[in-house]
Amino acid sequence: MNRFFIIVLSVVALVACGGREGKPVAENKEAKTLLQGIWVDAESGDVSFRVKGDTIYYADSTSQPAYFRVIGDSLVLGSGASYGIVKQSPHLFWFSNQNGDVVKLEKNDDPIAEEAFVHDTPRVLSYTHQVKTDSVVNFGAERYHWYIAINPTKYKVVNHTYNEDGMEVENVYYDNIMHIAVYQGSRELYSSDFRKQQYASYVPADFLKEAVLGNMEFSHIDAAGLHFNATLCIPDGASCYLVESLIDYHGKMTMRLVEF
Repeated sequence: MNRFFIIVLSVVALVACGGREGKPVAENKEAKTLLQGIWVDAESGDVSFRVKGDTIYYADSTSQPAYFRVIGDSLVLGSGASYGIVKQSPHLFWFSNQNGDVVKLEKNDDPIAEEAFVHDTPRVLSYTHQVKTDSVVNFGAERYHWYIAINPTKYKVVNHTYNEDGMEVENVYYDNIMHIAVYQGSRELYSSDFRKQQYASYVPADFLKEAVLGNMEFSHIDAAGLHFNATLCIPDGASCYLVESLIDYHGKMTMRLVEF
């Protein structure tokens, strides 16, 4: 009898817990209302962001607007990044950033602060070093003319980084298409475009998603053929992948990872 009673209580407890877990957490609408307006750094007076509705607009001209919610005592961005609210009032907003530092902001109603948001939409950045380069190289008795064309596109790459307040922001870059052509005298030995998706076998998917095909350079010529190095980098980051494309004397292209 006691055993049966314990089993019944266990089932009731599981059902109750499941109900609580399945119920979505309500948004803190009062906290969201308090956030409406322009917020500046309490010490420097620099404009941090503007909140309008359910969107955060940043003062710089490159960071994309971010959808947000206030869940419990946390500011949660659409990307999933969450920041604990330390203190909030109609004119104060303190939160803990990704480093654990407390960022102290004050609401600012000065019309001058509005000037930080005069740009209509954030800029999309280009990430390229040069447009076209070419040269003539010799191997044995043969001369080869190669050229590289770097063509900026309208393909957008979203890069996640952190601003001065330690908040995650999105910057958008235009990716590039590289074109390599190799001629042996007047005969075209090789001609093809290169897109970053072609490097999926050599670069991890998470990295490649935020990376830009930033540059293509001629490396050297030897018995195997002409060697070109493609650089795939996350913009404004320290990490890059260098992938070599070898074009042999029959016009066949092969790739290998050089370094990362």
